[in-house]
Amino acid sequence: MAQMVISASQALTLFNRFSGRAKQTGMLFPGSPRKHAISMSILMNFRSKGFSFVASGATQWNGGVAELAESETTSRSYTWPDKKKPRVCILGGGFGGLYTALRLESLVWPEDKKPQVVLVDQSERFVFKPMLYELLTGEVDVWEIAPRFSDLLANTGVKFFQDRVKQLHPSDHLGVNGPTISSRGGTVHLESGLVIEYDWLVLALGAEAKLDVVPGAAEFALPFSTLEDACRVDNRLKVLERKRFGRDFPIRVAVVGCGYAGVELAATVSERLQNKGIVQAINVETTICPTAPPGNREAALKGSKHCQAKSSPSTDATTKMIGGAKEKNDPYNLDTKKKGTPQVLSSRNVELLLGYFVRRIRKSGISEVSEKQTESGAVLDAADEHEPEKLILELQPAEKGLQSQTLEVDLILWTVGSKPQLPELEPCEWPRELPLNARGQAETDETLRVKGHQRIFAVGDSSSLRDSKGKLLPATAQVAFQQADFAGWNLWAAINDRPLLPFRFQNLGEMMTLGRNDAAISPSFIEGLTLEGPIGHTARKLAYLIRLPTDEHRLKVGISWLTKSAIDSVAAVQSSVIKVLSVMLPQPRIHSFPAILLNISQLKSKEEILLKIWAGL
Repeated sequence: MAQMVISASQALTLFNRFSGRAKQTGMLFPGSPRKHAISMSILMNFRSKGFSFVASGATQWNGGVAELAESETTSRSYTWPDKKKPRVCILGGGFGGLYTALRLESLVWPEDKKPQVVLVDQSERFVFKPMLYELLTGEVDVWEIAPRFSDLLANTGVKFFQDRVKQLHPSDHLGVNGPTISSRGGTVHLESGLVIEYDWLVLALGAEAKLDVVPGAAEFALPFSTLEDACRVDNRLKVLERKRFGRDFPIRVAVVGCGYAGVELAATVSERLQNKGIVQAINVETTICPTAPPGNREAALKGSKHCQAKSSPSTDATTKMIGGAKEKNDPYNLDTKKKGTPQVLSSRNVELLLGYFVRRIRKSGISEVSEKQTESGAVLDAADEHEPEKLILELQPAEKGLQSQTLEVDLILWTVGSKPQLPELEPCEWPRELPLNARGQAETDETLRVKGHQRIFAVGDSSSLRDSKGKLLPATAQVAFQQADFAGWNLWAAINDRPLLPFRFQNLGEMMTLGRNDAAISPSFIEGLTLEGPIGHTARKLAYLIRLPTDEHRLKVGISWLTKSAIDSVAAVQSSVIKVLSVMLPQPRIHSFPAILLNISQLKSKEEILLKIWAGL
């Protein structure tokens, strides 16, 4: 049975009669006879396979088209199916949130204590972010690395809300700062107006790109951290590839940041563009991937001994200053420990600009319009040849001996900085602020509980936790994986009055992609070992296949990847055979060879096959 609640205005009483539970808002937007404001929320519980999907949102109708309403929505409370069982609300459907929900489902619970779980995320899809780069090269499909929550949670009891978090109203602080001990954890206010009362809360909202640190970055640079970001970058590259098709000047892409994300993105984009584009990677430090293991960094930057750095007139001076190396015969300072790095990136048409930070981003205000003749002799239309405005990056040196630079590019990709997406707390007479660090992450104890809030856990980018050496744990997928496992167990322990386990991070190694069929892996359990190239690429995909959320999804993706690998192998063999035959056989006769192959299956002996081939030549 589907349960539906619809709140509508007085002008749409039909919705009220249909639901039987709606409340009238009594307002219409003035000014437009065809535009009516509606505050609408639909709650649908699909009982098949035990999954519940809840979509809520404020909409308005404009000529029959649903649009997001700007007016305030009427608050309404979500009704839990069972009033006695514990209520767990998980905010965020990334690695920390989704895997915590799946961990809770996998544990064995007493019948009267198995919690009711609600998962809230602003997107309808879970995104396996470490493999977003493969979307740009076409190695993976969207459904493989971004499955819908409705598919992943189909065989669970987890209810999913696609909504945004507006405010938190925790009550678990009252035992310390208030007159009485609260019997519940608090409430979560969503942007649609829905209010969820919880007993236990998990903060796993992740982080978003921080673009407000440089003037012009938010307006002109594209981040690369979500599925929407990846699709936007892919579409932008397609537009540039289409406009530059058959033209002489390359597509210029600037990648700001040379950490893991920046290097992986630069290598991927460069491989996609091939000789049609040049990628320029900018980093404030004098090396790339400063936190990477030495083996991973060297493998990522190792290249052919004969590979020379490519530089354009506009960046020649910059290229010779990379890493502080001022000698013309050794522009990349290849005698240092990092000698392999620039070579590989240069072989991919990636120019490194190390020791610089971006001071400002702006439009150049100049477009290129030219008339060129096609092969047929026709003159292209000026509108078709019109180029979008170029973007200008003003670079300021962070190291002595370097000069300020100005780059003109077609596309800017931003991989530097992030900020947690923690919601605001609702105003209250009792102080209950979440303790945050300088990065905006919630301070937690070793059991992943937020300090001062016994019923709130924080994982992933929302959590601030230090390792045994006092070093802040990195905001990586690996950390979120492990924290989700501990958060699920500690929720079980808290609900069943058992002692909670302290979280201990175990570094399993680090992986990075360097383009299609190329990656580097440094496992921590074998010191000094680094898998690179096609072997590293295969090992990386297998490791991520194991990490996919559910067994059913792993099976589907595994079959898909195996099929693609088989097709690629057959295509590679065919290509190799054609290249060999093109050398061995006369060029005018090569076209007749496929016809010969069609009749080979009808011949019985090797002599007949050879005679047939000879006759065809």
